[in-house]
Amino acid sequence: MSFLSKEQIRQMIKEKNLKSTQDIQDTLKEMFADTLQEMLEAELDHDLGYEKHDVKNKKGTNSRNGYSSKKVRSDYGEVEINVPRDREGEFEPRIVPKHQRNVTGIESQIISMYAKGMSTRDIQDHLAELYDIDVSPTMISNVTQKLLPVIQEWQNRPLSNVYAILYLDAIHYKVKQEGAIVNKAAYMVIGIDLEGYKDVLGIWIGESESSKFWMSVCNDLRNRGVEDILIASVDNLKGFSDAIQASFPQTEIQKCIVHQIRNSTKFVSYKDLKKVTHDLKPIYKAVNEETALLELERFEQEWGKKYPIIVRSWRNNWDELATFFKYPAEIRKLIYTTNIIESYHRQLRKVTKGKSVFPNDESLLKMLYLATQDVLKKWTGRIQNWGQILSQLAIYFEDRIEPHLN
Repeated sequence: MSFLSKEQIRQMIKEKNLKSTQDIQDTLKEMFADTLQEMLEAELDHDLGYEKHDVKNKKGTNSRNGYSSKKVRSDYGEVEINVPRDREGEFEPRIVPKHQRNVTGIESQIISMYAKGMSTRDIQDHLAELYDIDVSPTMISNVTQKLLPVIQEWQNRPLSNVYAILYLDAIHYKVKQEGAIVNKAAYMVIGIDLEGYKDVLGIWIGESESSKFWMSVCNDLRNRGVEDILIASVDNLKGFSDAIQASFPQTEIQKCIVHQIRNSTKFVSYKDLKKVTHDLKPIYKAVNEETALLELERFEQEWGKKYPIIVRSWRNNWDELATFFKYPAEIRKLIYTTNIIESYHRQLRKVTKGKSVFPNDESLLKMLYLATQDVLKKWTGRIQNWGQILSQLAIYFEDRIEPHLN
């Protein structure tokens, strides 16, 4: 169930007419049986060296030979599965070995360990120790490969019409590509809907972080039903604003103050670092934009000659750095920095830190997706003080919010 979005859960409740806890249990049981069946199919694909119906890639003499029915006990009760057979009788299922009738707990082992960033070797050792199951690295890859349709469905799921706030940022990884190791950007978008709930709207893997790729991400959001975004909180990537406003022209852009400070201090010598950082603080902590501009003037008088590039950067980006000044403190706190998405990135790094290089884009996407599902399990509550924040947003964006609140 953790792989399903709120929208998918609601749709499933409607389609399956779920009305009781027993209905839910029966549905979970059915989903588990289907997943176990797919894992068995993946095992046989691996052992035979070709996928079902892909006869042209068949290399050996062995082939599929129907199924045998088997009942096993799981966390969801007794389920019936069809164990695939081969003509030469060599296939030995490892997920559900012969004569094993109890698979309680096994269903989550491989996926759970993969989600936590465990290496293939660690997964092999763990399964061997707990279940006496001997699986190859290719086998583990084939099993996790079955996640791709699930990820694709999640990535293409319909989204809300309006998001109050969107956070956009990227995290970078090294990936093997055509025999070389290249830097790839995993583009992430977190949205807060009008009900005050946050969600990861998607993960996109691209060559490098660029405004052109971000434009394709925004277009994808539109294609999935997003009609309006009130405020977008972004890092300071050049062209970011143009990419967003090409798809959402009414969206207000707030460039991340923390990113701006980091970019500013890159030019500062170590002996000045503490003082420059201290003198920048009154600018973004000002009570209003007018006061902030006065503080920027003071900063320029103090540091303008020594670090003109810092002053120039703040002035050039001011329109989008100062967006948050027009809003009350509750909204300011949410938008002036991309802390929400950076916190999410920290959770991802905990899982991916053991992987210095990913073998391909799909491997990276699978791990990020599974780690994301673990993060989403904790995002159960609304944003703090959301009622008050929504009331404030309704004043600033009355015409754009009102039709969607009924």
